[in-house]
Amino acid sequence: MKSWPSPSLPAPLSGTVTPVAAHDTATGGVVPVGPSQGTARLYVCGITPYDATHMGHAFTYVTFDLLNRAWRDAGIDVSYTQNITDVDDPLLERATATGVNWVELAENQTDLFREDMTALRVIPPKEYVGAVEAIPEVVALIERLAEAGYVYQVDDEYPDWYFTTNQAREFGDVSSYDRTKMLEVFAERGGDPDRTGKRDALDCLVWRMEREGEPAWDSPLGRGRPGWHIECTAIALDTLGETFDVQGGGSDLIFPHHEMCAAEGIAATGESFARAYVHVAMVGLDGEKMSKSKGNLVLVSRLREQGVDPMAIRLVLLSHHHLTEWSWTAADLDANIGRLAAWRKAVSGETSVDAAETVRAVREAVADDLHADRALEAIDAWALASAEADADADGARDTIRTLVDGLLGVAL
Repeated sequence: MKSWPSPSLPAPLSGTVTPVAAHDTATGGVVPVGPSQGTARLYVCGITPYDATHMGHAFTYVTFDLLNRAWRDAGIDVSYTQNITDVDDPLLERATATGVNWVELAENQTDLFREDMTALRVIPPKEYVGAVEAIPEVVALIERLAEAGYVYQVDDEYPDWYFTTNQAREFGDVSSYDRTKMLEVFAERGGDPDRTGKRDALDCLVWRMEREGEPAWDSPLGRGRPGWHIECTAIALDTLGETFDVQGGGSDLIFPHHEMCAAEGIAATGESFARAYVHVAMVGLDGEKMSKSKGNLVLVSRLREQGVDPMAIRLVLLSHHHLTEWSWTAADLDANIGRLAAWRKAVSGETSVDAAETVRAVREAVADDLHADRALEAIDAWALASAEADADADGARDTIRTLVDGLLGVAL
């Protein structure tokens, strides 16, 4: 599937770069992520394209763009895969409700997502794969799991295929949830614990047999379409290999999605799936949960239409640590519009202070569990000191411009 244009990136600055570490949900601690040299492999779960990009989406993808840029700043290549769930129940339900063809809806919303990511200067994934185009890989993975005894069909009118979670090694290690919480969350987030014919309530759907009026594809499994979790498992294994460095997404994906992906991957290969699981907190609006059901979404595209500079939007996102839930407010946006203006004035001014300590502080902050919030404060301090300086440090303004552009992704 077509990705989006990559921003023009400056060459990384010279100097010592701290190895990147991030909070791993599975271990509960901050751990080194990515190799010390060579290629880092990243999988981030993409959108289901039935609505426009809201701040929760943007916070997730800007966070992992920061990780991508931190690796690149350290001289590490990045193999980045993102999926797009372009056939799934929420998409089909929205298409039916609006009277729009589901393929057209998916394409239109995917295009809008790409435009938003381009505006926010998010580096595109190397592999951007839709669920529909990945059906051959999904089917091959299910057949592989069937040979190993991990999948079965229910015996009823619709003999869907399910993955047996209670046979899976290390199931539960990503979320550390007990069974009671698993069942509760599974029901809330797209699972079907009450489905008759399943061997266990937590078994997850991997191939949904055709229903009247729903899209379906021919396969050795019968005519149908992929389940949600197996889609990401198949795409990750196909594009990144049996084990990769980070699987990422919003915190709402910890369970069941990432738990199921890991279980399926381990069952298929016998190897660890992701070495670390990095999750991004939820974003609210003025203290309330932001959700489609509440109708209180702050959309990137709508802000852009109103003339808000995308770099100010990006700064708002970077000013919050990815593990902390927060709310979008007009005051926060105004503050970062002012921050952007101050930075631009500083790098185009006639005086500046030396940038070496600022470069070190920014790199260390980002490498320490992606603390862009602290990195922004370091740039603030440099901009203020430069405005009050009585001389111009050699090359400092160009250094800061390159650092802010390349590592933080903010064009000045």
